[in-house]
Amino acid sequence: MSYQVLARKYRPQKFSDVIGQDHVTRTLKNAIEQQRIAHGYIFSGHRGIGKTTIARILAMALNCRSTDHPVAEPCGVCDSCREIRAGNAVDVIEIDAATNRGIDEVRELREAARYRPARDRFKIWILDEAHQITDAAFNALLKTLEEPPSHVIFMMATTQPEDIPQTIRSRCQHFSFHAVSFDDIVGQLRDIAKQEGIRADEVALSMLAEAGDGSMRDALSIMDQAIASCGDALSAEVVRGLVGTVGSDILEDIMDAVARNSSEDVLRTVDRLLVEGQSAQHFARQMVRFLRNALVAKVAGAESPLLQISSDERARVSRVAERFSEEDLTRFLQIMLRTHSDLGYKQEQRFHLELGLLKLVHAQRLLPLEQLLSGEVARSAAAPARSAGSPAAAGSPASRSASAPPRASNPEASHSRTAAVSPFKGPSPFEADRSRKSEPKAEVPEFHEPRAEAITATAIAVAEEPVPATEIAEISIDALRNDVLAALEEAGQQMLAHNLETGEWSLHGNEVSVKVAMSQAMCDVALGDVPKRNVSAAIAKSAGKPLKFKMVSGGAQFSPKPTSSAPRPTNGAGARSRAMSDPVVQRMQEKFGAEIRSVIDHKDRG
Repeated sequence: MSYQVLARKYRPQKFSDVIGQDHVTRTLKNAIEQQRIAHGYIFSGHRGIGKTTIARILAMALNCRSTDHPVAEPCGVCDSCREIRAGNAVDVIEIDAATNRGIDEVRELREAARYRPARDRFKIWILDEAHQITDAAFNALLKTLEEPPSHVIFMMATTQPEDIPQTIRSRCQHFSFHAVSFDDIVGQLRDIAKQEGIRADEVALSMLAEAGDGSMRDALSIMDQAIASCGDALSAEVVRGLVGTVGSDILEDIMDAVARNSSEDVLRTVDRLLVEGQSAQHFARQMVRFLRNALVAKVAGAESPLLQISSDERARVSRVAERFSEEDLTRFLQIMLRTHSDLGYKQEQRFHLELGLLKLVHAQRLLPLEQLLSGEVARSAAAPARSAGSPAAAGSPASRSASAPPRASNPEASHSRTAAVSPFKGPSPFEADRSRKSEPKAEVPEFHEPRAEAITATAIAVAEEPVPATEIAEISIDALRNDVLAALEEAGQQMLAHNLETGEWSLHGNEVSVKVAMSQAMCDVALGDVPKRNVSAAIAKSAGKPLKFKMVSGGAQFSPKPTSSAPRPTNGAGARSRAMSDPVVQRMQEKFGAEIRSVIDHKDRG
């Protein structure tokens, strides 16, 4: 007698033997007991989870000859049950729809359906891979499905139910099968190994279940291969070699290197795996699964039923989850998903895998957008530069350049100094994050943006000594206002210019004050360090003397004549005005040069 593979040898023959599909088997058994038998069924779901098997069991239950009516559980010994199990029953026809998908085959089926069964109660057609049938063939089958003879039942098994026309689905009872759970697969494999006399440790069974990926048939096929390789004893090493997986200990080592910011260790590990013959795409897929499990462990706990993994891997992902934040793990998972997707069509797979893993090393240095907008990055990054000199010296680009320390032999220290005096908007996020972690309570220094570079140190300075009253009398508040608005527009700070334009300007002593229709907190956000220096410089240039400046809450909005040809919105009560006065929007405009294209007021929509 020829050998029979495990997937066929241990194929369920009764509803009670099916694992992981209780919602389907219970409904079908109840329907048979209540004599509520439909004329069309669609069984959809993952591969290897029992769709065709349940279709055969249902056919046996409907045609079982142990009684004079359908039974909830087939006897398995009558002629009808044995013939259906063997696949040679006259009245139960299995058709591979992938090869018999045309309209001619369906027409023959429709003609055969007119005749009564030769022996059994029902003439049953089981269409496997039903989504492969053409639209024309489905249309030819439509009338028969809508008003079939009382002795005809159609059962369609498919992995892609969305490809079956809605007109067909609406005429059938649709059962969606679930992927078999990890624990159910391990338990079934353990029972089969016991019946076969195979010694298998739990780690090996867990690896087989994980390789099955929710498919009982796939897990049994790999188990068959493993038994042929190692005989009566299944070991984790043999199973790992057959399925080509990487141990979870190596994945944990990768994440440990990521936590230590050790790019070299990551590259060395990848090199060793690829030299041993591991697939870059398969390794990336394992990293995706490992990071997903670590994220679930972080969010729901290490004992969550959402983790369908072995106890050993559960402990490993729990340790990884403790080392990273939820945001970091989410970012890691997104990076590896993108890397795994790229490896599917890129040629240099090794390079893309290495690049993706290096992104993991650097990703945890990235900072939230809220922190970047708040200015904490620049303040914490430039804190070491503050300790090298006085605040006034730190505020001047010229003085910082003059007092810059000599080049250090340490490349990392040299890079940090370079970032501190960079002419761009601030240091790199990597250096900023490193400085923020090392000195979280450092004093806040000043720094310059590119548009403020042209302002000289003397123009930025704010007067500390009072200006004589005779000189103040000669200063025109309207001229000051126009010059400041023009300077802000030229510097690209239209939002601040709009707020100041609608404010109430006044000059008291050596201080220029503007009252605006905003809260004081919004005033403080809108008038940041760099905008305030721009305003002070414009006032000093217009008045010929350095004056103090402040923006306070309490002014009534009005619409003076614009000083430029560009129109500005003046309706303070409108949605656009509210959006323009929002502190977050203002910071986005100042930091990234954002523009307000359109405003949707959800309050107005009700």
